[in-house]
Amino acid sequence: MTRALRTQALPLLVLAALAAAPFVGFGDGFALTLLARGMILGMAAIGLALLVGGAGLASLGHAATVGIGAYAVAWLDLAGIDGAGIVVPVAIGAAALFAGVTGAVSLRTSGVHFIMITLAFGQMAFFTASSLSFLGGDDGYTLYGRTTVFGAGLLQNRLAFHFVCLGLLALVWLICSMVLDSRFGRVLQAARDNPLRVRALGFSPYPYRLIACTLAGGIGGLAGVLLANATEFVSPATLAWTRSGELLFMVILGGASRLYGGLLGALAFVLLEEWLSGLLTYWRLLFGPLLILAVLFLRGGLAGLGRRDG
Repeated sequence: MTRALRTQALPLLVLAALAAAPFVGFGDGFALTLLARGMILGMAAIGLALLVGGAGLASLGHAATVGIGAYAVAWLDLAGIDGAGIVVPVAIGAAALFAGVTGAVSLRTSGVHFIMITLAFGQMAFFTASSLSFLGGDDGYTLYGRTTVFGAGLLQNRLAFHFVCLGLLALVWLICSMVLDSRFGRVLQAARDNPLRVRALGFSPYPYRLIACTLAGGIGGLAGVLLANATEFVSPATLAWTRSGELLFMVILGGASRLYGGLLGALAFVLLEEWLSGLLTYWRLLFGPLLILAVLFLRGGLAGLGRRDG
């Protein structure tokens, strides 16, 4: 029990800090917007961490699920539907369906071939979004308003939106943690380490990995709903492979071996992006060396900083 509490202490501390942030000097509009973006990307990164750390699957198409969730919000907004009771399930379902269908094909491969085929599917989704002229095409689509909750504009309030993002982020982390701690998760992780031994024990890794891909896609769709509401704008850039690369970078920076590494990496990425963009025009040039330094000197990423185990 003590070890379990120690393992979860860091993510709980981060969540507590995010809850307290609006009341300790981060309550202005800009700071809340920045924190909301970090939490939304952290949610998507946790879904990707489930694949990378839990199943050993590095995807370069994960941003497509976020974009599909965001475009579901735009499509329903155009149809005059803005209730969360419809918008959220449709967005999650569409993203999960995309992840499940593409995963059924991608999982027939492994290694670099899996990375490249997820990249290809992600680009297909990107160009499809670019061709949707009724949703603005390359120019994107501006929402008429944010998603309503039981008919109320709860998400219009920045502070309320902050805690909605925080609550859903905590829920996603809890669900993914429970999945990895379950019998399903143990088989998934065993297949990551030694798929031949798992097959010898009578388990087929394929369906477990497919379910993990579908779950991660649904999480991406939920993040897309929040992202669309945060910006009140949706564009094909959300689905671009560069966004998938950024999410993968967040997972590696935070620590792929821990689910909450995605959250740590996302928050660090957003804060560094804001800080460096105020200092340099080509701030992204520093991110490559930063990743190299993180791999060389941060064992287990940011999530491994406080660990003592050898």
